[in-house]
Amino acid sequence: MNTATVPEPHTAAALAARRRKTKTALRRVHEAIARLRREKAQVSVAAVARRADVSRTFLYDNPEARAAVASAMAEAGERRTQLLADQDHEREATWRERALNAEEALKVAHTEILTQRTRIGELLGQIRDLQAEWTEEAVQRITTENTTLKQRVRQLTADNRTLDERLKAARSNLRFQDRRVADLEARIADPGSTT
Repeated sequence: MNTATVPEPHTAAALAARRRKTKTALRRVHEAIARLRREKAQVSVAAVARRADVSRTFLYDNPEARAAVASAMAEAGERRTQLLADQDHEREATWRERALNAEEALKVAHTEILTQRTRIGELLGQIRDLQAEWTEEAVQRITTENTTLKQRVRQLTADNRTLDERLKAARSNLRFQDRRVADLEARIADPGSTT
């Protein structure tokens, strides 16, 4: 009698329940991996176990679960590597653009500096030319004339002030005379009002 080949009804039911439980756990593992991919979260044994509500031991012991997690981790690693490569490429392009902009700005600055140096040289030449035209005797003569003119301006300012004061005094006298004339005219027109 061979009892090993025919399982007992309780054993068969327990095996079927275990298969269903394993199948359900595997479905949750695949769903957790899919959710982690959608969220672009890091795929790891701990993250999958937490999301699928299974033990890490189950993920290590079950060949299908272990293969799914390993495949997802490898794919995430490739995506991460590609993402890093893309970011490096973008950074490199940005730096290249900045370098080209800086190089262009440097060329413009050098051109402007050369233009300014040329202009400064021209102006210094004009100053030297002006200084060369004036002899010591001419400078002394112009200084003397300048001093004389300043004295003359001071004298004219003082004369102007004196004349202005005389003008004010004359206007004041004129106003006084106008009042006096008006008063005399009033007396002449009405002789009986005076005492």
